[in-house]
Amino acid sequence: MTSPSTAPAVTALAPETLRSWITEHQDLVVIDVRSAVEFESMHIRGSYNVPLPLLSEHTEELAARLGSRVVLVCQSGARAEQARQRLDKSGIDGAYVLTGGAPGFAAAGGDVVRGKGRWDLERQVRLAAGSLVVLGLAGGRFVSPKIRILAGAIGTGLTFSAATNTCAMGQAISAMPWNKAAKEPTRESAILTLPAAGAREEAKAS
Repeated sequence: MTSPSTAPAVTALAPETLRSWITEHQDLVVIDVRSAVEFESMHIRGSYNVPLPLLSEHTEELAARLGSRVVLVCQSGARAEQARQRLDKSGIDGAYVLTGGAPGFAAAGGDVVRGKGRWDLERQVRLAAGSLVVLGLAGGRFVSPKIRILAGAIGTGLTFSAATNTCAMGQAISAMPWNKAAKEPTRESAILTLPAAGAREEAKAS
């Protein structure tokens, strides 16, 4: 039997639990690690947008500003889990990953802010990967068998993506013009504007 001191931390958080924490005004910070465009389309009210690439570049600085209760949000949980692992290495070992991401929270009746509807990044990745596979198979049949290599390369890339929990295609698509917001988050606007843990505790006490 595992002792309490060695039991693995529970990192998954149900949308209903987050709703109750927010309603009870508990001390927590909700960090949305999706792109700025995805955040603009729909996000949890009161959450902060720190896209995963920005978080990865400034993990130590972000961790220094966070308190003991951090909830990480993305579209499905994959990017939020990557963020949790990075923060864990920087001393934030109690971060939660919201199950179902922002859509799951909205479906559970959570308070969200909606903007212009756009396809989320993960849906764009599925479209691009599927289209390339179809193109490779069709090209291999009607143009040249060598084009089938494209379908194999996409399959290999998706397998590697699943094994490493990363997505090079997603990173490439996120850099496309249609996935850029009018104001992209920066270190100054996204991380340095976060209230430091000590300041939040003083505000709560007063």
